[in-house]
Amino acid sequence: MTASGEFDGLAVVVTGAGSGIGLATAVHLADRGARVAGLDLRPDDLPPGIEGFVADVTDDAAVRAAVTAAAAHLGGIDILVNNAGIGAIGTVEANSDDEWHRVYDVNVVGMVRVTRAALPYLRRSEHAAIVNTCSIVAHAGLPDRALYSATKGAVQSLTAAMAADHVREGIRVNCVNPGTADTPWIRRLLDQAADPAAELAALNARQPAGRLVSAEEVAHAIAYLASPLASATTGAVLSVDGGMHGLRVRPRA
Repeated sequence: MTASGEFDGLAVVVTGAGSGIGLATAVHLADRGARVAGLDLRPDDLPPGIEGFVADVTDDAAVRAAVTAAAAHLGGIDILVNNAGIGAIGTVEANSDDEWHRVYDVNVVGMVRVTRAALPYLRRSEHAAIVNTCSIVAHAGLPDRALYSATKGAVQSLTAAMAADHVREGIRVNCVNPGTADTPWIRRLLDQAADPAAELAALNARQPAGRLVSAEEVAHAIAYLASPLASATTGAVLSVDGGMHGLRVRPRA
């Protein structure tokens, strides 16, 4: 197997494929030869070559139906990208119990539901891999992200536990931790700021590379973890954050 053809013929399911990192990942893997199904609340605008399936990750019956339909369309599932997620803003005081339950239901239990439905198909694959989209907030304490951070810390721990549970079945499980990425959600947050330009400058400065991460950069990282060429990599956390996790650079003069 060569790097140019490692995804040829492989069947991939990407959740949250309608926009942002999920869309970039679905397009990138399709461009590299994978057969891709995109699960989303609104998958109608996926580009040609990516089959869309409606799925609400908080609804177990809907998830099972979508995964079954996607597997039938693709002829199985080799790779699952658990990317669907939602954000939350505020300190630990800011969000109601209902909001805590809702965000956990999407960001954590949603991954459980999709993985649970996909495992019977992954067990039949010779190149089975799961990649979970986590976040830099699983490592770094950022202001006004208490609820979101709690869910992503859970995703990182869940990834390690899943990797241990399924390694002897030949299923690799890893996660990618993006920094602040230039996605529609971030752009909506910027639009809500009193001074969007100043807020964007602050977000750029927070990452040592001096800019937001692109969805395409995260997609490339997901592709590495999903690739059969990374067959010895499981239980890993790959940061794509412009150095935010580990670097402590001096402020610009």
